[in-house]
Amino acid sequence: MPTIQKILRDVQNLLEYHQLMGVKEIPAAKGKGRKAKEGSKEMRLKELREKIGDCKLCRLCKGRTNLVFGVGNPQAKLVFIGEGPGRDEDIKGEPFVGRAGQLLTKIIEAMGFKRNEVYIANVVKCRPPENRNPEPDEIESCLPFLKEQIAVIGPKAIICLGKFAAQTVLGTVEPITRLRGNMGEYDGIPVMPTYHPAYLLRNPDAKKQVWEDVQKVMKILKKA
Repeated sequence: MPTIQKILRDVQNLLEYHQLMGVKEIPAAKGKGRKAKEGSKEMRLKELREKIGDCKLCRLCKGRTNLVFGVGNPQAKLVFIGEGPGRDEDIKGEPFVGRAGQLLTKIIEAMGFKRNEVYIANVVKCRPPENRNPEPDEIESCLPFLKEQIAVIGPKAIICLGKFAAQTVLGTVEPITRLRGNMGEYDGIPVMPTYHPAYLLRNPDAKKQVWEDVQKVMKILKKA
């Protein structure tokens, strides 16, 4: 069995040989390099979550059980963005796990994806009391985190679920009834505003419009 000294001499001889041949860098094996590259997005999201920590930038921190960061594939081509966590999400620490989340999962599967193949996040990471609408200053406090999530993932398309997600991402005050179905853009990424799954639970007739919206996104993803 080779000794450590012999292994070190062999490595040194190999490096000297490459130097004589003019090789300045030895490329990594393709499999290992690919794995490291894919892991970098996951690591960056973990670092972002660690940076957020026990966030107290706004008043929403006072009533939360868990901060709801986001979940899904860091390599996702498609990102869904909602308004904020509800009761079930606050308890579990994961976005869209209640009735609205179950409906969102059905929409994702109808698009030909599994839930773990997309990425799901919210505009605000903590539950507003009694599920009230997030206030402008609360959105402003959380928005840098959402922007960084999008920047790390680099999706091919974004679907904004509901008024607050659409208005925040697109930087507009237009109502969701006007935004819905019209493709917008964020940092060069196509953005489709559509109705929130919770709205669909109350208004099931609107499911047809949402399906029309996601079909437009599916066409974009097929070309990507």
